[in-house]
Amino acid sequence: MLDKPKDIETDRSDADEALESDALSEAAVRPPLLRRLAPTSLTARIALINILGLFVLAFGILYFNQFRQGLIDAKVQSLTTQAQIIAGAVAGSASADTGNIVITPDSLDDFSENAQSEINPVEGLDFPIDPEKAGPVLRRLLANTNNRARIIDPDGNLIVDSRFLMGGSDLIESEGPVNTSPPNAVARWWNSLFDWVFGYDYPVHAEYGLDGNKDAPEVAAALNGASVSIVRLNEDGQIIVLVSVPVQRFRAVLGALVLSNRGGEIDNVVWAERRIVLLTFGFATLVALLLSIALASTIAKPIRLLSAAAQKVRRGVNTRVEIPDFTRRSDEIGHLSGSLRDMTGALYKRIDAIEAFAADVSHELKNPLTSLRSAVETLSFVKTDEQRQRLVDIVKHDVKRMDRLITDISDASRLDAELSRSESTPVDVAKLLGAIVILANETAKSGDAEVVLVVQPPGPGLRQDMAYRVLGQDSRLSQVFRNLIDNARSFTLPGTKIFVRIRRSGGDIEVRVEDSGPGIRPENLERVFERFYTDRPEQSFGKNSGLGLAISRQIVEAHKGRVWAENRQGRANADGTRPVLGARFIVRIPMLAADWEPPARS
Repeated sequence: MLDKPKDIETDRSDADEALESDALSEAAVRPPLLRRLAPTSLTARIALINILGLFVLAFGILYFNQFRQGLIDAKVQSLTTQAQIIAGAVAGSASADTGNIVITPDSLDDFSENAQSEINPVEGLDFPIDPEKAGPVLRRLLANTNNRARIIDPDGNLIVDSRFLMGGSDLIESEGPVNTSPPNAVARWWNSLFDWVFGYDYPVHAEYGLDGNKDAPEVAAALNGASVSIVRLNEDGQIIVLVSVPVQRFRAVLGALVLSNRGGEIDNVVWAERRIVLLTFGFATLVALLLSIALASTIAKPIRLLSAAAQKVRRGVNTRVEIPDFTRRSDEIGHLSGSLRDMTGALYKRIDAIEAFAADVSHELKNPLTSLRSAVETLSFVKTDEQRQRLVDIVKHDVKRMDRLITDISDASRLDAELSRSESTPVDVAKLLGAIVILANETAKSGDAEVVLVVQPPGPGLRQDMAYRVLGQDSRLSQVFRNLIDNARSFTLPGTKIFVRIRRSGGDIEVRVEDSGPGIRPENLERVFERFYTDRPEQSFGKNSGLGLAISRQIVEAHKGRVWAENRQGRANADGTRPVLGARFIVRIPMLAADWEPPARS
């Protein structure tokens, strides 16, 4: 009583350990997240793979497309040409205010020094840009464009802006109408996604002030006499191209002209091109989806039908399911259908063979049991010792017969499994037959026929130990030849001989076992290989189970060979008939290839 709680605690701890081990094993076999999220349908997988391929193609076109850079280069070239024209026109409108020019000796000295240098003498004078004259020039030249021009003097002051000419009295709306309606949530999400994936890495342009613009690199370069172009983003994240050129009269730099395009021009063209790509992608996705469904219907549907038929075969008990026939197709589905049909046919044949084998075993065991039962029941009624001894002999004979039947039945039932599990090795059939023949002659009883082995020379260029090799199991092949020799001895008269001949026949090794018995009736040449069939003299009844030849054929066929029986016939008589000289059993097994190598052990 005191030990019982301890046992209960031990059982509980064992149960807890079992639960923990089950949980760990379940976690170990649990599929990962991606595998659980993967579609289980073959149709969905085919469609997903095709759509992913199109998605990668469309993404690559959108991401690596050089169309945007080509637009920028074209815009730079166009703006540069326009800027140079406008700068020349603005420089032509610049004039010197002589009423404000004061000539001093120092300026004359500077003028004379400049005159002697390579610089044009007029560069020492001041030709300011008149905003009242430059404004109309910009108005006329930019009237039919959406470009924006700004003029900055050498001190960095913004003196003219085409957007607000004359301090805003004359307004040129070159930016065009602006859509002020706020986008919805889907549009905002879509724009955010595209900005994140296809966003520009250009810096944001800082708007020019009324003064202090010399720090801008494009303005500084133009004031130094160079023409530059830069790409920036406006406050809305749109691409703008700025071209800065010097405004020169003769060689005097009067200021800098900065010409830029309207924000959104390049973006709209790029978006139109992307829209075409996306529409093409959508149409291609629809076509790919339809083609995937059509393709999957030719793959998934037959596989589904084959799987359903296989399930019915597994669950079927009294009915036989026909596997769908797709062998007319020359692809893998057709091959799979043919293989499943062949496998199912072989399975049904095996089931029929098992049923027939069970029926034959039951029938063969009933005969000695019936005889044994009759002898035992009669034993109590006999009156003489002679009759009693006769019944005892019958009982012993039936017991031996049952023992032989059970042994052969057990051997036949295990044969398939043993042949599939055992490893095949090269077997020298000539050497194996030599040992069998020697053993058969040494263990022969008085009056048994002598066994003679005849080995045909393998021919020139072939070694004797390599000419008669097959790939198989020597123990089972030995069983075949022993059965054939014992069968021939049971029909051969004393004093005669049994010939065992071996030769090469094409790509096979052929073994013939010939006896001098009465032969086999023509209608029984194939029946002799049936289970439990025997056609022997009455004095041999009960000494054979009728399974020897059936087992021999089973072994030979497992070695990819064949065995059959025929009668040996002599010369024709006067009436045209040919006498039967005995029976001949022929075994053919494919010979071992010369370049065969043993499989590598893992």
